[in-house]
Amino acid sequence: MNIEAAITILVVDDDAFVLETTSLLLKEQGFRVVTCIHANDALSKFKEDNFDIVLTDIKMPDMSGIELLEKIHAVNREVPVILMTAYAELNAAVEAVKKGAFDFLIKPYETDYLTRTIQRAVKYYRLIQMEKNYKIRLEEDVKRRTKELADALTLLKDINIELTHRLTVASEYRDTETGVHIKRIGLYSSKIAEVLNLSFDFVEAITLASPMHDIGKIGIPDSILLKPASLSPEEFAIMKTHTTMGEKIFLGSQYPVIRMAAAIALNHHERWDGSGYPMGLKGALIPVEARITMLCDQYDAMRSRRPYKEPFSHEKTYKILTEGDNRTKPQHLDAKVLKAFIDVAPQFDEIFKEHQD
Repeated sequence: MNIEAAITILVVDDDAFVLETTSLLLKEQGFRVVTCIHANDALSKFKEDNFDIVLTDIKMPDMSGIELLEKIHAVNREVPVILMTAYAELNAAVEAVKKGAFDFLIKPYETDYLTRTIQRAVKYYRLIQMEKNYKIRLEEDVKRRTKELADALTLLKDINIELTHRLTVASEYRDTETGVHIKRIGLYSSKIAEVLNLSFDFVEAITLASPMHDIGKIGIPDSILLKPASLSPEEFAIMKTHTTMGEKIFLGSQYPVIRMAAAIALNHHERWDGSGYPMGLKGALIPVEARITMLCDQYDAMRSRRPYKEPFSHEKTYKILTEGDNRTKPQHLDAKVLKAFIDVAPQFDEIFKEHQD
């Protein structure tokens, strides 16, 4: 089949002879041709059918070719419109070009010139369609790849969350703490981070990282870890090593959440006044994620039942954290973190009550 077989040309001329001869010439070259002697009829047919090229006379009684050009381009600006006239008027040619005519023919035209003009219009139209189709394919490809990337990131995030959970579950088998305790630590920590106006990325990271604060306890002997009574100084010294062991588990990672987990594991027993362990860090030397996790861990530990103690009420726990007792003192805590806790303390109580074994 001729490559022009798929091209449909609308020919408009009020001269029946010109209309017929032009139509025959184009059909001989393999084009599909539709003819109209009236411009209004041509416009109606253009709106109803798909035309690739329009060839129209300028001087017509009901509507000029230039007016037809404007109306056609109002429907579809991509279709090339070639104008014909029996008069070599420069002004008409300039006006036609201004209105967006693809080309301008003087009647009587040379057959070869008409053929070359149509061929150029065909190439132009096909280039326009190729560009249009390319843009459509490109947009579809971008949408598809964007969705694939979003799905991959969601999957990766879900895997990270599950791996984090499963890793912390491993430590549960060696401790009296439960899965909901670990989950609550993440929820508490995110509340404090939000009140402190820390970044969205930080809030997401601490929600994942803080539950892993005690991962190092998997290396503590059961005789110490599960002892239902107070530890001796020697046993407590061994218990303290769960901080450094926890850091070693996460050390060297390139991922921010894992690096944060390492910092929390190592420093969540450090105190603002420098009386904590393992290094006795003081004040702002303690990473903020560890300062937040420390308070959250203390709150949940006091609210929870242990072999050596009964659970405390929210009110009692709040009083101890804000006023102190024989073991816990407000100066152990970062004042800003403590203030943030005070602001969201009722939400801590809600979290504790909603997440039980």
